[in-house]
Amino acid sequence: MPNLDLPDLPGHPKPLDPIERALLALSYGVHVICSRAADGTLNAMLADWVMQVSFKPRLIACAIENDARTLRFIRETNAFTVNLLHQGDGALIARQVVMPAEGSKIRGRSEEASAVVVNKLAEIEHGIHENGCAVLDDSLGWLACEAEQFLPTGDHTIVVGRVTDGAVLRSGEMLIERELGWEYAG
Repeated sequence: MPNLDLPDLPGHPKPLDPIERALLALSYGVHVICSRAADGTLNAMLADWVMQVSFKPRLIACAIENDARTLRFIRETNAFTVNLLHQGDGALIARQVVMPAEGSKIRGRSEEASAVVVNKLAEIEHGIHENGCAVLDDSLGWLACEAEQFLPTGDHTIVVGRVTDGAVLRSGEMLIERELGWEYAG
């Protein structure tokens, strides 16, 4: 196999190894996973690693960082929604939910900034599904899920959810990460 001598990607502080380069070549859809805590507190997070894993029953899997607020909430209630972002205006929603809700998750923040918890859904039009999780009004489509399995996998946990409801809200294509100029691999 030829050794491609590709330039480093912009914004990378260190040279990329061949495995990281190959992983960065993968394409991912951009999703917003919404969850709720047992006390009803809502949360939203940006997710790339989501896929259907079974027809019968209808199951999807999503990989969520082990220290994520969303994972804690899903463990509490077993409920979540997956909102597929639209290619047209999904980038605006992605930018609103990309940062962690809990300031303490971002290294280097002051004690005061670390104590802040942001309601990422405050500026996003949404409804509440009967499972208690948010469905974004401007998404391409959505799936409501009940968590069935939690599989530890390195620094993430794969949550396998049974799809209980869903709909396509409008026509068009799904937003993919590459269109945002972002990357999530390594």
